[in-house]
This record gives sequence, structure tokens and C-alpha cells, in this order.
Amino acid sequence: MTQPLQAKQVSVSFDGLRALSDVTLDIPPARVSGLIGPNGAGKTTLVNVLTGFQSPTTGSVVCDGRDVSGLSAHKLRRLGVARTFQGGRLFKDLSVLDNLEVTGVGLGLTRREAASRAVDMLDWVGISHLMTDIAGSLPYTDERRVGIARALMMAPSFVLLDEPAAGMSAHEADDLADLIARIVKDMKCGVLLIEHNISLVLKICEHIHVLDSGELIDEGDPAHIKTSEKVLHAYMGTQGDVDMQGAIL
Repeated sequence: MTQPLQAKQVSVSFDGLRALSDVTLDIPPARVSGLIGPNGAGKTTLVNVLTGFQSPTTGSVVCDGRDVSGLSAHKLRRLGVARTFQGGRLFKDLSVLDNLEVTGVGLGLTRREAASRAVDMLDWVGISHLMTDIAGSLPYTDERRVGIARALMMAPSFVLLDEPAAGMSAHEADDLADLIARIVKDMKCGVLLIEHNISLVLKICEHIHVLDSGELIDEGDPAHIKTSEKVLHAYMGTQGDVDMQGAIL
């Protein structure tokens, strides 16, 4: 795809409570974009809308120039919009290989084709040694890596990574940064990184969107975000003279 995945004036309300308010953003192909914000800002709700797990109350989602707001998550996945989940959501009683194979079959491959693609993907991500492990036995950080490998099955056009660095050490986060760079370079995939690890976001994202209380309060390159008073206020509750890099990294 050559056009971005877009949210256009998206609002979401739950029983009268507005979780998102007129949010507009683009996820360009073959680039890494970031989405940050305090807890409860609406980040996961926005990811759910962009991937078909939640319908917008108003507004639309556009993929490759087409309004896909009414499509299910399964249909959007077949169009090339993939995601990971904060909680992993692996099939815990299946092996790591089977977790990827199930995804391949769901996307239209035969079992033989899906198994072959799954082996290749685990090798590409660098976790082929986990192939026969039962998913439910994995450490938390390995669950994250398997979730990414599963999302990358069939080379999606866009992948939305929901807090993939949660629980990772600094070294593991560096390895994740390298993997995300390869996803963009080798697959030409557009990545939206949703993270509380602001250091990682500032390091690898070209453009960053900031949500607070369901509203997009600022966006720009890392240099802009580091010095944004609006972003500082969202995270610190004050507009005092505080260096963002020192305050929230």
C-alpha cells in the first residue's frame, strides 16, 4: 500500500462517557510512528478502532483510500492491518509454532504453507529456539516477541504494536528497536508504536502523536515532542520549567 492508514475525526463513547474526541492521525507506510499518552488517555481504544475491534461512534477509518470503518477485525487483517495486544493473547495451550500456523490458516494458507511460513517468520524474528515451547509457559517478554511474530504473518502493510516493550530490560528494548527497524526496512511495513517507554519512542519514531483524556493534544518529530509544554503538562500535571527528557524518560 502506498497510502496511509488513517483515523479521521474519530470519537468513541461508552454509555455517555467519551473515550476519544475527534482524533485524526495518519500512519504512513514504511515508517515508524509513535502514540504516547498517560494511562487512560485512550491509546488502546484508538488502536481497537484502527484494527476493527471497536467501531467509532463518529468519524471513520480509511485504509489505502477506502473507508473501512464497518469492517471486522478479521477482514481488516486480511487487508493488511495487523496488531499485537498488551496481554499477549496467545493460544496458551498450543506451541509457539502452532500459534503462528493458526494465523496463517486463518489468512487463507493451507496447513503446510502456514507451517512453512511460521518457521520462516520465527527464524526472521530470531526466536526459532522457542518453536516447540508451549505458549502458556513462556516468560512475559518472550510472549511479546511471539505476538509480534504472529502479527507479521503474511507481511501486513501496517502493524500496530500495543506496548511491546512492557516488562523488557534496557537491552531487550534495544533488541526490540532493532527488530522494528527491520520490519520497516525489509517488509516496507508501516508501524505504529504505542508505548509507555518514552525513551524507545523518541529513539525510533519519526513522528509521534500524543493523546490525553481522549484528545490528540500534540504531534511532531521527537525534537518537538521533547520540548512540548502540552506534553509536559499531560505527563507531569504542571507546565513548570521541567526538562521532558529528564522528567519522563
